[in-house]
Amino acid sequence: MQVKISETTLVVPSTPPFAENHVLHLTHLDNDPNVRVTFRYVRAYVSTTNSSDPGRVISAAETTTASSSSAPKLAPDPDPNEALVSPCVLRITVFKCGGYTLGGAINHSLCDGMGATQFFNAMAELARGATRVSIQPVWDRSSLLGPRDPPQIETPVLHEFLNLDRKSSPYEQGKQLGPVLRECFGIKDECLEKFKTKLLEQSGLSFTTFEAFGAFLWRAQVKSSEIPMDETVTFAYALNVRKLVSPPLPTGYWGKKSKSNATDEFVRSFIDFQELHYNDGITAGEEVSGFTDWRHLRHSTVDFGWGGPVTVLPLSRNLLGIVEPCFFLPPSGTKGKKDGCKIMVTLRESAMPGFRVEMDKFGSQEFGLSCCN
Repeated sequence: MQVKISETTLVVPSTPPFAENHVLHLTHLDNDPNVRVTFRYVRAYVSTTNSSDPGRVISAAETTTASSSSAPKLAPDPDPNEALVSPCVLRITVFKCGGYTLGGAINHSLCDGMGATQFFNAMAELARGATRVSIQPVWDRSSLLGPRDPPQIETPVLHEFLNLDRKSSPYEQGKQLGPVLRECFGIKDECLEKFKTKLLEQSGLSFTTFEAFGAFLWRAQVKSSEIPMDETVTFAYALNVRKLVSPPLPTGYWGKKSKSNATDEFVRSFIDFQELHYNDGITAGEEVSGFTDWRHLRHSTVDFGWGGPVTVLPLSRNLLGIVEPCFFLPPSGTKGKKDGCKIMVTLRESAMPGFRVEMDKFGSQEFGLSCCN
């Protein structure tokens, strides 16, 4: 795909946003090397007959064709050594058919997925003519999610899955993987519901879609990667703790979210663990399968005046200290009932054929449960 950059614009505040010498501080939770990365993504919007030009919102480019292999060109790719020099960079690409994409590169230290979507929803509100955003941003990180004084780790389970390793970067192992592939799989609601029903019949326990299907994907990744039987592979995932901490975080909070066992004490202990071991290289280990759920991040509400996006795709693979992440994504489309979800995985090239086999089995409702086949 050939992309012609026709305009680049530096967006600055129309009025000074803060008092003189105002500084927005980051905590150790924000500066964790596992999340101190620039994350790239792209939102795709359908054709519009609106006479206004979406390219005038930020910047513009033109292209004649688009494919999945060329998607990375639709988002800016800033120098990783200057990650916080340009912490938020956007690219609007306008297609001759009238559709357009919004590509972004945002430093993950600034916000999590929910916070980023909140930021873009605010920007979209202003682009549509609002004079004030409906949800006012809250930054007060030190008091809301800062360490206790003195730090105290009251949750022993932290030591069971967190290790200390002072290697230069948690993503160094990615350089040793060799060729990798990224692939997106569509999953229907029917298969997901039947799988959860089978699990309920077998275990007597009810699982969410993320818990149930995440476990299936974890097993499929491990199996296809031919990891030795005696190797421990950690299942790591991001969890929104906004309503779990006491008191709950304000609606406008858009900072980091943490991994937790869904209790306030676990979150506080994790923050204190960060404070005590920040310089020791906190890691979940060498073999980690990482999962993150984008289905409920309100991507579809980011409307600049031409309707919400038909799809959103992550372009980066370094996330949560993991180099082979798996994303749960909302289904694509603009009209009618949206069925199921999409799964985007990154795997070493040698593992992808085996993973496809496991996904085909799931689509055929061959779930691989000992008493259910």
